[in-house]
Amino acid sequence: MGKMIFFWLPLFVIFILFCRVLVSPPNFPFLQVNVVGSPGPVTHDLKLEEARPDPSQLQPTPSPVEKNLDAGALFVLESKGSWIHCGYHLTTSIVAPALLSLPFAFASLGWVPGIVCLSIGAAVSFYSYNLLSAVIEHHAKLGRRHLRFRDMAHDILGPNWGRFYVGPIQFAVCFGAVVGMALLGGQSMKYIYLLVRPNGGMKLYEFVAIFGFLYLVLAQLPSFHSLRHVNLVSLLLSLAYSACAVAGSIYVGNSSKAPPRDYSIKGDSTDRLFGVFNAISIIATTYGNGIIPEIQATLAPPVTGKMFKGLCVCYSVVVATFFSVSVSGYWAFGNDAAGSLMSNFIVVGKPLLPKFFLLATNVFTLLQASAVGVVYLQPTNEIIEGKFANPNKDRFSPRNVVPRLAFRSLSVIVATTIAAMLPFFGDINAIIGAFGFLPLDFVLPVIFYNVTFRPSKRRPLFWVNAAISIVSAALAVIGAVAAVRQISLDAKTYRLFANALHSQIFIQGPGSLTENRVIKFLKEYRLLSNRTT
Repeated sequence: MGKMIFFWLPLFVIFILFCRVLVSPPNFPFLQVNVVGSPGPVTHDLKLEEARPDPSQLQPTPSPVEKNLDAGALFVLESKGSWIHCGYHLTTSIVAPALLSLPFAFASLGWVPGIVCLSIGAAVSFYSYNLLSAVIEHHAKLGRRHLRFRDMAHDILGPNWGRFYVGPIQFAVCFGAVVGMALLGGQSMKYIYLLVRPNGGMKLYEFVAIFGFLYLVLAQLPSFHSLRHVNLVSLLLSLAYSACAVAGSIYVGNSSKAPPRDYSIKGDSTDRLFGVFNAISIIATTYGNGIIPEIQATLAPPVTGKMFKGLCVCYSVVVATFFSVSVSGYWAFGNDAAGSLMSNFIVVGKPLLPKFFLLATNVFTLLQASAVGVVYLQPTNEIIEGKFANPNKDRFSPRNVVPRLAFRSLSVIVATTIAAMLPFFGDINAIIGAFGFLPLDFVLPVIFYNVTFRPSKRRPLFWVNAAISIVSAALAVIGAVAAVRQISLDAKTYRLFANALHSQIFIQGPGSLTENRVIKFLKEYRLLSNRTT
């Protein structure tokens, strides 16, 4: 496994450098493209010639955001951060507890397809985020700095795209992630509770409510930039529980308690087909972000090059955690890898690892879940501030503090209530992920880039971008179909305020180990009594 990591890391570094050259090419004639509205030399048909752009195109044209800077952009998306702060935000938004589901995705793919899909997911997502950053930087140089995803869609694709498509799906994705992290936090707390008191009678919704209080406190931090220290801790926590998951898998795999390992793909042809679609969707949405423009908005100008450095910080953590957890978890448990790797560490009611180790791992997980949830709460906070705060007053004036406290608390209470009522929310979130994460992170960035820079159809760049958008759109449709199919299969198990321990919420997107399968797994190993399920 160590040799595999040393093999993939140099390749990934080479790919990062390649993306840097491809997205922001140096001033070489053979790399120049015809960029609409950009100063400097422009080439046509790859022939060197002097071309002077229309001066009207170089005049800064304020976007609707900059003409009327609302309180949401002014207070929540304040631009004071450095590239390292950007790296913290990016890491928290991508490296989340969803990575503990990656061994389960491998169980539907096998060794080689699993590693290939995970590598492609890392490469394509890193590339797409760099494209998005390049588009934002280009418009910022023209005087139209985009602070929000919907602002980009408004200026590049048209007002209706921002108002009726990008804005709503981004809100659904982000608020769905907030609900999901509240449910995950409650489940992690219950996991700890059952380790300490196996016959305890507290219900899942009680733990979700307790976790909601932590949400309430963190939600009052005034701006995205003010989360920089929280997100540094979150980065360290993600490394900690990933290291615990890897160490636990290696320990169990080499112990006498190791379960028999089978790396064959389970199920008939239909189950295998949907399993492949689900696994690819899991991997794609685990790399999901959905808030790249909002994160870049936290950077202090000039922003040139800072986002790339932040992405390098983020993806160094991504490579270290995603690959190690996937490979070690699948190696240890084979096709029995559960929707959360933590579920594999208890068999027949007995932990395969020391209790203190499991307790520490779950504490790291639930604390990081709170940070992830608050990061994805920022678009909601920005909307709230834009509607109810006064940009002409000080951020900490009573006029702005009272509505902030009231409406942010209300949004957290709503999210926590949904999580407590609907522990099967993961199935619903799968559809949201299919129609949200994949378009926002893989389809729209390449479209924005092609529309903004208009690369020649003779260049591979245009066709690479077109292929990414088409394949990602197809995956979104397939993922949505798989999610609807899973809802129809699981509908009979849905109950309000159900008391399941672990559910699909570990997976931020379409296709996963659903709640009834997890409960069946836990019953088989006597972790849950009939009373607690």
